[in-house]
Amino acid sequence: MAIIEHRGRQYEVDKDGFLVRFEEWDEGWVDYIKGSEGIRQLNDAHQKVIIALQEYCKKNKKPLHISNFSEVTGIQLRTVYDLFPSGYRKGAYKMAGLKDPGG
Repeated sequence: MAIIEHRGRQYEVDKDGFLVRFEEWDEGWVDYIKGSEGIRQLNDAHQKVIIALQEYCKKNKKPLHISNFSEVTGIQLRTVYDLFPSGYRKGAYKMAGLKDPGG
């Protein structure tokens, strides 16, 4: 495991840079990932994706598979790729503070 420091906070991450503990997720983490994604400013659509992923994972105790994303959330998958340059897994999931859903 590695430690990332951002805005005076430390975040423990796995080998791929995903948070080890969701409890560490906060606005500082979002800001860190936003910067690494090259996103200038988050908008309501970013927030909607993040919240949908977090709520699904909390409720179902498992990641939301990409093939079911649009059906479950009502959000077009293309939207996720427009919002998160590195995609569903490395962008949206990582920013949401969730464990890597796998390839």
